[in-house]
Amino acid sequence: MKRGLSFVLSIIMLAILLAACGNSASKDEQSAQGSDSEKSLRMALVLPEKIGVNPFFVQMDEGFKKAGEEFKVDTKTIESTDPAAFEQNLRAAVAENYDLIITATFQAEDALKKVAAENPDKSFAIVDTTVDLPNVRSVGFREYEGAYLLGAAAGLSTKTDKVGMIAAMDVPLIKKYTEGFKAGLESVNPGAEFLVNYVGGFNDPAKAKELALVQFGKGADFIAGASAVGDLGVFEAAKEKGFYTSGQDTDRTVEDPEHIVLSQLKSTDTVAYETVKDFVEGNFKAGAVNYGLKEDGVGLTYVTRESESPLNAFVGQEVIDKVKAIKDDIVSGKIVVKDPLQQ
Repeated sequence: MKRGLSFVLSIIMLAILLAACGNSASKDEQSAQGSDSEKSLRMALVLPEKIGVNPFFVQMDEGFKKAGEEFKVDTKTIESTDPAAFEQNLRAAVAENYDLIITATFQAEDALKKVAAENPDKSFAIVDTTVDLPNVRSVGFREYEGAYLLGAAAGLSTKTDKVGMIAAMDVPLIKKYTEGFKAGLESVNPGAEFLVNYVGGFNDPAKAKELALVQFGKGADFIAGASAVGDLGVFEAAKEKGFYTSGQDTDRTVEDPEHIVLSQLKSTDTVAYETVKDFVEGNFKAGAVNYGLKEDGVGLTYVTRESESPLNAFVGQEVIDKVKAIKDDIVSGKIVVKDPLQQ
């Protein structure tokens, strides 16, 4: 009997030990699963130049970091000093296994085409241009909608019925600015004359200033800048001669509100934020997406976003109110601004 009792007790002890081991393994598995589920996504913003030179990238970086904080994403911004360094930085981001790699502008196109094609299982996004690959989201803007508002504001504000634009180059991308502006101008002031000159590049303030002075000599009292770094030359000419001008991408009125009276906005912060948000929420898809007035992707100071600068009397609140009504009609679909590249 003692042997039988001893055998039964042994069986019971073995069962208890097996159960304890099973529970321990189960807890370890649950702990591991919990650790995996709580693991943060990692995203990199790889820029083709240093932050600080172009406000386009400064604003984009701000939106990227804001999204990282709100959605608990580990973010890293990588700046490049030259085209060769940019491709190396893209490859480094792939090697470091970031879940999503974002970049921007035509400067990044060639390198991204190579790196994305070589890494088909990696997700990429590029802002302000198009790369047609199955693992790349291309984020574009309907700049012509913002340009339409700017043209309308100029047409309502001009006292000479002559307005101009100093554009970077006569290429398809820039037509979204020149043709959008022209359409907005004609919609409110069909008798106004529109002067447009091309600098021939994106980094020539001296040439841009020279062309702005020519337009001023022809009677233009408002000359929009659309020549990237060249806009600095337009601003300088406006200050010297006393005409009015506008900036691009970010609010440039804060630099000289006496002469820079408007800015056509391109919300790179919004698109960077939304790209991160879509990836986190599982809504990220490759292909082309576009942001316009409805999505807060483009806009105009005082109309779609407030400014730290007081509104200049050359424009005035009455003009802003009229342009706000035009903006609402574009958003609702009552006014359709045609894409110059699709005509």
